[in-house]
Amino acid sequence: MAHNLSNIADRNVVLGLSGGVDSAVAAILLQDAGANVQALHMTNWEDDDGYCTSAEDLQDARRVCEQLDIPLHHANFSSQYRDRVFENFLDEYRAGRTPNPDVLCNREIKFGVFRDYARRLGGELLATGHYARTATIDGVPALLKGADPDKDQSYFLHAISADAISESIFPLGNLVKDEVRQIARDRGLAIHDKKDSTGICFIGERPFRQFLSTYLPANPGPIRSLSGLELGRHSGLMYYTLGQRQGLGIGGRNDANELPWYVVEKNIEDNALIVDQGESPWLYSDSLLACDASWITGPPAELDGGCRLGVRIRYRQSDQACTVTNLGEQRLDVIFDAPQRAVAPGQFAVFYSGDRCLGGAVIDRIQSRTNVDTSLKAAAGT
Repeated sequence: MAHNLSNIADRNVVLGLSGGVDSAVAAILLQDAGANVQALHMTNWEDDDGYCTSAEDLQDARRVCEQLDIPLHHANFSSQYRDRVFENFLDEYRAGRTPNPDVLCNREIKFGVFRDYARRLGGELLATGHYARTATIDGVPALLKGADPDKDQSYFLHAISADAISESIFPLGNLVKDEVRQIARDRGLAIHDKKDSTGICFIGERPFRQFLSTYLPANPGPIRSLSGLELGRHSGLMYYTLGQRQGLGIGGRNDANELPWYVVEKNIEDNALIVDQGESPWLYSDSLLACDASWITGPPAELDGGCRLGVRIRYRQSDQACTVTNLGEQRLDVIFDAPQRAVAPGQFAVFYSGDRCLGGAVIDRIQSRTNVDTSLKAAAGT
């Protein structure tokens, strides 16, 4: 069954302690609920270039555990992370897509090898500082949205297994961020005002292009308008995503109006970046094809004939009404009720029924564009 803080007294709980305020407050709440808490800090990335904060985070975790009198364990999963998460990240960029490694990190590392390690420590339950909730619905484990809509992380957790959910606790699930920081202040934690980590964990604050160029060779090419006019040169398709406005270097042209330029297509075959101005119809999609679908407790019964669900195509997006149809071999057809802006292949489409997160799939390609003339498609080479 799924667990909450009302039934964990005297249970052995292993908490993933990052060194940040969220997991530290999770430790406080678990202690207050009477659990026997051990903390496990994991290192997933080792880098000596000055951008990696793993050493600082470990020291913060140690200070929290000393203050709360919690035993701290440290495990290094960097080799597993490179094999199971980072290699996929590079493969997706090679293919011209925009991956989201946090989803794989949760499935493969935090609720995979980390969970196995926690069991060896005697943990009955695994806890993390994620903003999400669990429940038992119709006798099966369910993943629910966190109460704070600005911090809800169910999107990143959609690919973990039902078994993992049944053994997991998310103590922050019913809290908002301000409440979490207040608890940390009230308990005198030095990290109560520590800045939240943002972006991709192994990139940190370093320039993205600088990081990616150390692993993948740049392949510059033309930036073209929908009519085929060359407007400039791009540094490599891997550095751009659909809907991107910044960093194109083509503003202020005499032969165009003053509206901003946006990336609307990546032509992999010609190594061309296709752009258009303003709120171009090319920015909007009616439907998408998704692959590698995973469902927490199996697909909805109505999926073969078309199932009405909510979908998010990016983190922090509100649920968008859609019809999802099973195409077989873990492939899905997703048709939006309202056109969606800047759908990016490589990202995840995550499906909801109310507050319940059902699962998700990788966005493989855009199926159709809104009001895009066929002549424009031909000009862009698609």
